[in-house]
Amino acid sequence: MLERQVGEVIINRIIESERPDFDAAGFFPTITPEQWAPYRQRLAGWAMDPGVNGLVFPMQSFLLRTRHHTIVVDTCVGDHKERARANWNMTSSGEYLKRFAETGVRPEQVDFVMTTHFHTDHVGWNTRWENGRWVPTFPNAKYVMSEKEWAYWSAMHKETPQNQIADSVIPIVEAGRAQMVRNDFALDDEVRFESTAGHTPDHMSVHVQSNGQHAVITGDLIHSPVQLQETAWVPRPDFDPRQAAATRRAFLERYCEQDVLVCASHFPSPSFGRVVREGDGFWFEYLKA
Repeated sequence: MLERQVGEVIINRIIESERPDFDAAGFFPTITPEQWAPYRQRLAGWAMDPGVNGLVFPMQSFLLRTRHHTIVVDTCVGDHKERARANWNMTSSGEYLKRFAETGVRPEQVDFVMTTHFHTDHVGWNTRWENGRWVPTFPNAKYVMSEKEWAYWSAMHKETPQNQIADSVIPIVEAGRAQMVRNDFALDDEVRFESTAGHTPDHMSVHVQSNGQHAVITGDLIHSPVQLQETAWVPRPDFDPRQAAATRRAFLERYCEQDVLVCASHFPSPSFGRVVREGDGFWFEYLKA
C-alpha cells in the first residue's frame, strides 16, 4: 500500500529504490555480532538480508496533498550525480520521476518541498540536469529548509566540498527557490516541522494533522526497526550520537500506542505503521493494506 489518508490529507510514498544495500556492521560500527544475534532471524526477509548482512532501506519521498497545498517531503538520491556510494553514483534510471508521475501530480504542480536534513539521500531530486546545468526539479515550489542546517552545511562545503550541497542545495538557493526557516516552522494548520535534532544539527521530522488525525514523517531520526528495541544503537551517520539517541527515545515514548500514523522514511515497505510497546523498548506495527 503506497497511499494513506490522514483526515483530508493524502500521503503517497514515492520509492526510488529499496534494496539490502547497507552493510549492518558498517552502518552500526560499534555493535558486535553477538549484539545482533537476537535480531537477525526476526529481521530476516524484510528488514535484513542475512546472506549479505545487508539492511533494507527504501529511498523514498512522501507526497502530501492537503486542502491547500501539494508538498514533497525529502527527495531521495537523484540521477546523474557524482556520489561516493557506487550504487548511487551517476544513476540514470529515471525511476523516481516515473513513480512520481503515477500519482497524477506533475512536478510543476508542487507548491513546497520540505527538507528534513541535507544528507545525500534526502536532497538528490531537488534538482535535475537540464541543458548543462542543475535546475529545480519542482520549478514552482518553495524549498523549505532549516536555516541552521544551511549554515552548518554551507560552512562545511567551503572547507571540504560536499557534492550534494553543490548539485542539490546551492542551485536551489541561487535560483531563489529556498525558504530558510526555524525548526518550529508551520506551513499551515495541517503541516509543520517537528524538531528531532541529533542525526544532523537541526534534523526535523514533518508532522501532519487534519480533522483530529495525525501522522509524522520521521526522516532519519530512526533508520532500522532494530532501533525500536535498541534505541541507543548509534548509526554511523549520526552527528551527535547522544542527542540522537535521546531524541529517538523521546519520539518513541511520545507516539507509543497513540493513534498516530508513523511514516518511517527508511523502514522497509510499506513503511506506514504505529509504535507499540514491547518489553523495555518498542516495536513497529505495520498497517495492513
